[in-house]
Amino acid sequence: MSRKQLHLTVQCESKARDLPSRKQWQDWATVALPETVPVELTLRIVDAEEGQQLNREYRGKDYATNVLTFTFDDDGPLIDGMPLLGDIVLCAPVVAREAAEQGKALHDHYAHLLIHGMLHLRGYDHLEDDEAEEMEALETRLLAGLGIADPYVESGGRAIDD
Repeated sequence: MSRKQLHLTVQCESKARDLPSRKQWQDWATVALPETVPVELTLRIVDAEEGQQLNREYRGKDYATNVLTFTFDDDGPLIDGMPLLGDIVLCAPVVAREAAEQGKALHDHYAHLLIHGMLHLRGYDHLEDDEAEEMEALETRLLAGLGIADPYVESGGRAIDD
């Protein structure tokens, strides 16, 4: 039995038809979990209008972005035995457009963005170059374990705008 514990709720508010299965979401999110901290995650798949609204409201940027991560424990330390809580929002039309522009398989791009969001939930960030390098290296290693190519090599550099 895995020590990794994930309680995943998936909400689909998008008209997109080519979304990964719930099992795929679960598998991808699980690879980015800490070993012993339980995680309660809501994954919300949205269309551009909601993606833009959330990005504008929470980041002050008036466009739909690929992934947004909301953690519920930003102001305090992780408490032993308590789950790590958060929401990840993926904007389906943005993800699909980026995958096409970057020549990536759509589900590979979804896997990358979900893992990226999971790492944010765990406290990783990419505001500084050294943080970005550490986060990207971890993403690349986790994706390689799933048989997915390095997303940063294929895209020619950073492809995340969260």
